[in-house]
Amino acid sequence: MTERLPVDPWCLREPTLDLDRLGQTESLFALSNGHVGVRGNLDEGEPHYTQGTYLSGFFEYHPLPYPEGGYGYPEAGQTIVNVTNGKLIRLFVDDEPLDVRYGTLRSHERVLDFRAGTLHRELEWVSPAGKPIRVRSTRLVSFAQRAVVAIAYVVEAVERTRILLQSELVTNEAPPEVESDDPRVAEALDDPLVALSQDVEQAGAILLHQTRRSGLKLAAGMDHDIECDAQYDAEHEAREDWARTTVVTVLQPGEKLRVVKYLGYGWSSTRSTEALRDQVAAALTGARYAGWDLLRRSQEEYLRDFWAAADVQVDGDPVIQQAVRFALFHVLQAGARTEGRAIGAKGLTGTGYSGHTFWDIEGFVLPVLTHTAPDAAAHALRWRASTLDRARERARTLDLAGAAFPWRTVDGDETSAYWPAGTAAFHINADIARAFEDYRTVTGKTDLEEEHGLEVLVETARLWLRLGHHDRHGQWHLDGVTGPDEYTAVVEDNVFTNLMAARNLQAAAEACGRHPERARALGVTDTELAAWLGAAGAVHIPYDAELGVHPQSTNFTRYGEWDFTGENDYPLMLNAPYALLYRRQVVKQADLVLAMHWFPDAFTEEQKARNLDYYEPRTVRDSSLSACTQAVVCAEVGHLRLAHDYLHEAALVDLRDLQRNTRHGLHIASLAGTWTALVEGLGGLRRVKEELRLAPALPPDLTRLAFRLRWRGHRLAVEIRAGRVRCTLLDDGDDPGADGPVTVRLYDELITLVPEQPVTRRLRPRKPLLPEPSQPPGLEPRARYEHGFFP
Repeated sequence: MTERLPVDPWCLREPTLDLDRLGQTESLFALSNGHVGVRGNLDEGEPHYTQGTYLSGFFEYHPLPYPEGGYGYPEAGQTIVNVTNGKLIRLFVDDEPLDVRYGTLRSHERVLDFRAGTLHRELEWVSPAGKPIRVRSTRLVSFAQRAVVAIAYVVEAVERTRILLQSELVTNEAPPEVESDDPRVAEALDDPLVALSQDVEQAGAILLHQTRRSGLKLAAGMDHDIECDAQYDAEHEAREDWARTTVVTVLQPGEKLRVVKYLGYGWSSTRSTEALRDQVAAALTGARYAGWDLLRRSQEEYLRDFWAAADVQVDGDPVIQQAVRFALFHVLQAGARTEGRAIGAKGLTGTGYSGHTFWDIEGFVLPVLTHTAPDAAAHALRWRASTLDRARERARTLDLAGAAFPWRTVDGDETSAYWPAGTAAFHINADIARAFEDYRTVTGKTDLEEEHGLEVLVETARLWLRLGHHDRHGQWHLDGVTGPDEYTAVVEDNVFTNLMAARNLQAAAEACGRHPERARALGVTDTELAAWLGAAGAVHIPYDAELGVHPQSTNFTRYGEWDFTGENDYPLMLNAPYALLYRRQVVKQADLVLAMHWFPDAFTEEQKARNLDYYEPRTVRDSSLSACTQAVVCAEVGHLRLAHDYLHEAALVDLRDLQRNTRHGLHIASLAGTWTALVEGLGGLRRVKEELRLAPALPPDLTRLAFRLRWRGHRLAVEIRAGRVRCTLLDDGDDPGADGPVTVRLYDELITLVPEQPVTRRLRPRKPLLPEPSQPPGLEPRARYEHGFFP
């Protein structure tokens, strides 16, 4: 980026337009509600990096041919499709199109407002012929009306001017830029939609299309409210791949043309074209009935309720203050209204990872949503449960019991073509089970577990029992698995995976105890329960007594060291052979360190300090998932300055485009990791069985950290400042059965909270047991001053 965007606590503002970073800003300014998402393209459509409008779960197939076939290899890939673009509003000033590359752009500003949920734009432009014009637009993707996008576009004349405005729907635009170099992916995105029908309706049109291979049907429609200070004419037309509403008028100085454009989207794999058309027509009618003002107020009310239970305040670091609200806003956008569809690793902000969902979502995103927007977390978990039959089928293909959830997918079928980093990463199954357990623990609700979670827990437990085995000494092992570190693949007894599997088995047995009749209906026997508990209790956790550390998998500490003194180009996976990576002590992302984060009681304080000290010099962070975890554990062992640095890296991965790929979409899990680094790292939040724990500490540069979260139907507030910690229960609870006090373990004291009666305790210093560890040469976390920490 040639210039950093200003730091503001409640918005992201671009004061001038920089055409060289359109790809990044299109992702940063994307709007979504989890069902439909639109990139932050300019209203006029050009110039752009990638035009993007996406629907959750709407994808196309592409072939996955293999030079050498293998049993159980996925047969088809999936990639998210850029659906009908309704953002387009082309403006002609006299005879010349508004194109910021021509004429004179006197001013241009865009503001993404985290409290209003809107993208606002203002510009003043002079055409090549010398005719000035002012334009204001505000765009929203409605949280209240799931299928609706709305744009208010206002043109103001400075001189007498003929204005012609074209509001469009366009399908099968030029293929977008894609992250993959695979030509088959590009081919799948080239002209992917076949026209079914088109209709002009009222003040707009509806287009219906179908994907060529996946057979998904799409309906997209637009409608308009038009207000003008002068007389105007409007006409509407539609063709197979486009529809247009044209408004023409002559404005005198100071006169305005205001067009509110309502967009409606729907898709289905089973419903008729007529049903989809009527669904979108109904969405448009509902949007026009509400009108722009009510849509905007509903947006603000939704976000007011969200921030009341989710806001994080940071004093002493304005960069992080903006970043954490930006992160929470986009995490909410990714999951708020998915309702039966997956959350992609990029949300609906771009085509990165082809729109696939990974373990990132259950591992990093859902814990944040569970504490801040639990209904959104429940949507995501219900989607996973809806794919259980496909996971069972995948397990049968692999000659395994239970269910094997996919490593990467859009609709629930496995699409990962690389076995060591995909299929062998069986921990995805325990990650999903953990997300169900966390939801029950945090919300206190058991209905989701009874409806869906129990069956998922049972089937994932059955998978682990088939994968693992007891040795002659009675210890239980997992061989041939890959943990979070994909540079150490297909190994024995990965500590993270073993702990996750044991937790999964234990959780399944406990859930069966809570729902015995449902468990019997699933065929769970006492013998099976005993086997689960026996394996969980005997799980082998490797330990290198000579070094005093846990190898992240058996024999890892015996591997050769990676040569960090030579020239290394990162990421290593694109610049070094896997055959070499797999035989060296080089770590792509936090693995054993993540185990310490997720299993705080499985390691002593000394072990945590020594393990972190060992793995820091070997971790290259070629994944954006690593920095937030390292921040948490650094904070826990007392390296608070280092934790602060890692917090910046996690928080600014997109705002500063640290990995130079934000143009393909935002890193939703790393954004969620901003909250994790602050709340679980510096705030010391942990969920251990049924208990909420807090053990906060602040780095020297922060003077105050305050955060809110949901727990058992209540809203809690925690404030850390000036040597004290204050915990407040903000309400009596908004869920049935949530009345009464709440208990929280603050450090080693169990405190009881009642509404509006804060409990204050002394902030305890956190002293490290060991000196601050080093990192691989040149891979120190991006220092705070690099990111504008000192504004």
